[in-house]
Amino acid sequence: MTAGPRIRRSGPGIRAAGAGLCLAITLASLAAQTPRPRARDLGVAPGVFPPGPLNAITDVAGVRVGHATIVEGDRVRTGVTAVVPHGGNLFQDKVPGAVFVGNAFGKLAGSTQVDELGTIETPILLTNTLSVGVAVDAAAAWTLAQPGNEGVRSVNALVGETNDGGLNDIRGQHVTKHHVLAALSAAREGPVEEGSVGAGTGTQCFGWKGGIGTASRTVPAGGSRFVLGVLVQTNFGGVLRIDGVPVGKLLGRHAFGPAAPGQGGEAPADGSCMIVVATDAPLDARDLRRLAARAAFGLARTGSSYANGSGDFAIAFTTARDGRVRHGEQQPRARAYLPADAVSPLFEAALEATEEAVYNSLLRATSVSARGRTAEAIPIERVVEILRKYGRGR
Repeated sequence: MTAGPRIRRSGPGIRAAGAGLCLAITLASLAAQTPRPRARDLGVAPGVFPPGPLNAITDVAGVRVGHATIVEGDRVRTGVTAVVPHGGNLFQDKVPGAVFVGNAFGKLAGSTQVDELGTIETPILLTNTLSVGVAVDAAAAWTLAQPGNEGVRSVNALVGETNDGGLNDIRGQHVTKHHVLAALSAAREGPVEEGSVGAGTGTQCFGWKGGIGTASRTVPAGGSRFVLGVLVQTNFGGVLRIDGVPVGKLLGRHAFGPAAPGQGGEAPADGSCMIVVATDAPLDARDLRRLAARAAFGLARTGSSYANGSGDFAIAFTTARDGRVRHGEQQPRARAYLPADAVSPLFEAALEATEEAVYNSLLRATSVSARGRTAEAIPIERVVEILRKYGRGR
């Protein structure tokens, strides 16, 4: 650890350390590990549509992702992930958006206004359960500070969460406004860092270490080709299936089975999942809500049990310029949207990309220890062996 504040960028993510801003430190052991594979590296390619060049939500042009990862001592494992729909002034140039709730045992601040107006006017922020408030405050401050927003007196920040209290000292409320602003500042187009990073630093999934995952699809619809991308924050349970193979059952680790080492009990089904869906297809808020629903349904393909204590939320937006809403506009104008009969390929793409994003969150995650517990990374070799027995993978 170095003395004083230090910030080190890692791809589109950010890790920081030191006193003063009380930012995150990076454990040398984590940084030194060889990057773990994504699903396609193992020959797991759900569905029928091809991915975009990065197989990430940032394949949707203009979408940016940033992380702030907070790792302090042996008790703090948490962070923030920001998804920014476009590089302009989001409040002045709102994107059509919608929310679908699979199970409402969770917090998604700002969702009621999105339901009412069908627009999103701030970046989408993901963090832990007890840090939603500070993230809302930071998103509002960030928005008010944007040039052109000097007269703004109301901001609807959209902030979701999962509970990382197993590995993280969540009651300490270690996420600060500075961490949220750091994630926003780090937001970039290009490759997205996955696994034990940002809002996924302290999460667990299917009894193993969960985290951030992403995937994308290119889709023919309505006579054109569109891109759809998904980013997930996985912290939920059930009985893991990969490409239809009962991996969780065969490895003997799932929400209804034996205790996972270091957990002090069976692998929980509770915990939550946040899903963000981006597309450049011109959809209205009604069909974006239907699209978000398919993303939430996609969790079932991975073995999610949508448990009582799992808050499962999906947020969908389109970057299509024709559908954007200028703040304060009052004159009618023509907008071109895909008709409902043309959106089925996008529904399939949302299912596929969500499934693959969950796998990527697990496969890319590294083992994390804190508070006397360890969330183990899913064992790649065992997974490959099981997949091959079922004729899957490479």
